[in-house]
Amino acid sequence: MATTTYTVTGMTCGHCASSVKEEIGKIDGVTSVDVDLASGLVKVDSAADLARTDVAAAVDEAGYELQ
Repeated sequence: MATTTYTVTGMTCGHCASSVKEEIGKIDGVTSVDVDLASGLVKVDSAADLARTDVAAAVDEAGYELQ
């Protein structure tokens, strides 16, 4: 089990947070995603370490940017 926290920029509303959560949740091995809209922090629990490029691609697909 791995837990990683990322910073995502550009989110301004609940819909933004939901989109990011949904896209990251599609990555194989992800067990939970928690998005804090106010801080832009996204905590991801997964079965194993995730490739940062996979997370960045999911965030990009949602329309935001991984810092």
